[in-house]
Amino acid sequence: MLLRMYVRWAEKKGYQVKLVDSLPGEEAGIKNATLLIEGPWAYGFLKGEKGIHRLIRISPFDANARRHTSFASVTVIPEIEEDVEIEIKPEDLKIETMRASGHGGQHVNKTESAVRITHLPTGIVVTCQNERSQYFNKMTALKILKARLYQLERQKLQEKKEALIGEKKEISWGNQIRTYTLHPYRIVKDHRTGYETGKVDEVLDGELDDFIREFLIWKAKKELKEKAREAA
Repeated sequence: MLLRMYVRWAEKKGYQVKLVDSLPGEEAGIKNATLLIEGPWAYGFLKGEKGIHRLIRISPFDANARRHTSFASVTVIPEIEEDVEIEIKPEDLKIETMRASGHGGQHVNKTESAVRITHLPTGIVVTCQNERSQYFNKMTALKILKARLYQLERQKLQEKKEALIGEKKEISWGNQIRTYTLHPYRIVKDHRTGYETGKVDEVLDGELDDFIREFLIWKAKKELKEKAREAA
């Protein structure tokens, strides 16, 4: 139901929507699914949908027609460019030469073939003394430095993703951001903003703009209050 709701919302916005992955439930429904939605401000509109969604209804899978409560978790993250380009500027490097230490014969120990490179913006230091040639030691050190900078950028990218995903709440009672009640009465309520509507069928058919607008207003007011409190 949530999958269809978001697909219908995206289609009404004129966005490109693609079902990237879907895993059927063990008995019925969908266990999890991944949608790619592309369009202007798509993430900005949908970021407030992140959280636990609760559904209360008469289950069509219950022969005794009893009321059931179910939960689903929604995660919203922007598409992030995975390619990491590493540019090493000469002015960012401090290159030092020294005599190599350890084994290697008279030539290694008597000439300044070892190279130490410090990347000033990050403080990463790489030393190479395995080659007899200072040039080759320098090339090897630069290669190692580039690999370490790449690793650092990948780590930053991962941390950025985790920050965007945010803390994952347990899929259970009390953690929901919104409740869709189909029985014994019909109402959809957002527990953060307090906004609610009795137009349940329309909401489940993708009419989410009122909830999105109310969330963005609520979020902006909350951030202003936090800034005012910090300033005080």
